[in-house]
Amino acid sequence: MANDLPTVRWGIVATGMISSWFVEDLLLPTWPGKRANHIIQSIGSSSLEKGQKFHEKYVLPHLAQNSGVDPKIYPDYASVYNDPDVDVVYIGTPHSFHKQNCIDAISAGKNVLCEKAFTLTQADAKEVTKLAKEKGVFLMEAMWTRFYPLVKELRRLLYEEKAIGRVWRTFADFGLSYDVESLPDNSRLKDLSMGAGTLLDIGIYSLTWGVLTLEENVGKGEHPKILAAQTLQSGVETISSWILNYTDTGRHGILTSTSNVRSANNFARIEGSKGVISIHGPTSSPESFTVKLHDEEGEGKLYTFDKPGRGFYWEADAVAVDLKEGRKENETINWAETERIMGIMDEIRRQGGARFPGDTF
Repeated sequence: MANDLPTVRWGIVATGMISSWFVEDLLLPTWPGKRANHIIQSIGSSSLEKGQKFHEKYVLPHLAQNSGVDPKIYPDYASVYNDPDVDVVYIGTPHSFHKQNCIDAISAGKNVLCEKAFTLTQADAKEVTKLAKEKGVFLMEAMWTRFYPLVKELRRLLYEEKAIGRVWRTFADFGLSYDVESLPDNSRLKDLSMGAGTLLDIGIYSLTWGVLTLEENVGKGEHPKILAAQTLQSGVETISSWILNYTDTGRHGILTSTSNVRSANNFARIEGSKGVISIHGPTSSPESFTVKLHDEEGEGKLYTFDKPGRGFYWEADAVAVDLKEGRKENETINWAETERIMGIMDEIRRQGGARFPGDTF
């Protein structure tokens, strides 16, 4: 019963595209495996006008699904952090602002779900998690893909059923197509102070697929060695390629991101001793995968998954359950895992040459 589920009241920080996707998903009437109810309690934007437009377009048409709660609209973020009716703050700003947004929200005593990439560097991530520990609040990186039922089933097949035998290699790519050099200098996709480049924006998904498919106990076993290269255009990284080298198991992840070429639909391939798994759909929001054994006739077995909307509700449900159980971290992507992923991306940039203002390596 929906009334038996925990309810979370969200404060939304920033009114860009990613926040609109998150809000639209949470206002759906239901979804597969629904574990919580969600209320959009308040919305903070850089201006009242932007906040009102966001409210009219993404919240007002679904007010009944919002438990009849008409959210407060604030012309700043601080009012969301200080709203006593907000249980969790969702931070949907560009990643260069995440560190300060998190610090402000945590300092106000709020629980936080912060979009990926969590910060610009591992050092910044550690500063944020340290503060969360001191303040005793819940904090999680919003890497929504990790919470997909597709991912859970994929990992079950790989490491419980061992459906393709011994896992050896994963190839994963995330590519978009836009001309960086033609963008205005203040575009977040070109401004290095905002973390411009593909690695933190979309390459983090390729990296995520690498660790999810090559590590039997994600983040708890062997950590990979990194070999990386990057292409820079006007100082902005437009191609990143890196290998995750697991010397104990012999596994390799061959992972890439780019803004020069759009990814194919079959964006990832996992190779094992008995077969291959191909994953289909957008890299951030997969739709299905196919298991094909080496000695099998035909195209293999296709696994599909029901996904109304985009799929942000599964991570939001995870937050709600953690809060109900009194946890401050999420098991799927705990603070140590977020820090580790940021450290890997630091190393890719260190080897590849992409630099942000303030980098110390």
